[in-house]
Amino acid sequence: MESEATDTIHHDGPALGTPPPLTPRALLEQIRVEVRLRHYSRRTEDAYVAWVRRFIAFHQRRDPRTLTASDLRAFLSTLAVRDKVSASTQNQARAALAFLYRDILHLPFETIEGVAAAKRARRVPEVMTRAEVRRVLDAMDGTPRLIASLLYGSGLRLLESLRLRVKDLDLERGELTIRGGKGAKDRVTVLPDALRIPLGAQLEDVRALHDDDLARGMGRAPIPPALARKSPNAAKEWRWQYVFPATRTWRDPMTGQRQRHHLHETVLQRAVHDAVLRVGIAKRVTCHTFRHSFATHLLESGYDIRTVQELLGHNDVRTTMIYTHVLNRGGRGVRSPLDAGG
Repeated sequence: MESEATDTIHHDGPALGTPPPLTPRALLEQIRVEVRLRHYSRRTEDAYVAWVRRFIAFHQRRDPRTLTASDLRAFLSTLAVRDKVSASTQNQARAALAFLYRDILHLPFETIEGVAAAKRARRVPEVMTRAEVRRVLDAMDGTPRLIASLLYGSGLRLLESLRLRVKDLDLERGELTIRGGKGAKDRVTVLPDALRIPLGAQLEDVRALHDDDLARGMGRAPIPPALARKSPNAAKEWRWQYVFPATRTWRDPMTGQRQRHHLHETVLQRAVHDAVLRVGIAKRVTCHTFRHSFATHLLESGYDIRTVQELLGHNDVRTTMIYTHVLNRGGRGVRSPLDAGG
């Protein structure tokens, strides 16, 4: 049996008595403030707050500073065993608790052994045929169609497309740069010739919107914290504007300045969902299905898997290899003996 000394996740309290109680409301507010100071995304902020709130409720609103590693194990294991969450969801909860202890409470959060791990499902990705992709795109219009075309034509993730800045497009070279993608990596991928003119028109519309914002004393886009400190006016520069800006501005609670963020992901998610329903495709098609289809269709066209891996931004070629299971050549590319004849 583990001793209390090895089980605890934090040092003993200060010698001069126990710390004053910390209410859940105050704790959650501290998390929001710290996340915003670090310029994390709003979705990260909401996820961390939700998990810490759930963790506190699980332990009957006890002060997190009084809990031990056993208490954290119980919470994370319950997510896997009772709630049947996915491995990625359990990892997100763990990251939120690490942020709570290390960055808010300033207490150690060491590796916790003995947590029941959620099973990571290994599923073959859903892929559309080329004809199905065309049918879905033809059922869309405007900006959602242009973004969906980029997802398929360049193999982008949804947020990668929405976070594109003007400076990331090179219409002359037919390239676009993904900055700070999954794993905080940059990569260069193909920009389809068919999208050069539509993207050029999109940039003209965005330029007109940006000029109007500047005339009204706004025109700022969110920029990296280090750049904001070094060059505060960079947020107004044309090259830092989003290719697909939101229709409305919002006020940054930290600076009080009005900014124009990128289009919200739900706009495209709804558009894709509605288009799939209209054309009657029975497959489960999401925005990410375009990326899966991009990879599969490149492999079908004879491109080598290392090239596809680089375009997708995968760390490990084994991640890319899963698309070989859904190539349009039957299971594992094997020809059925029924088709082979005598």
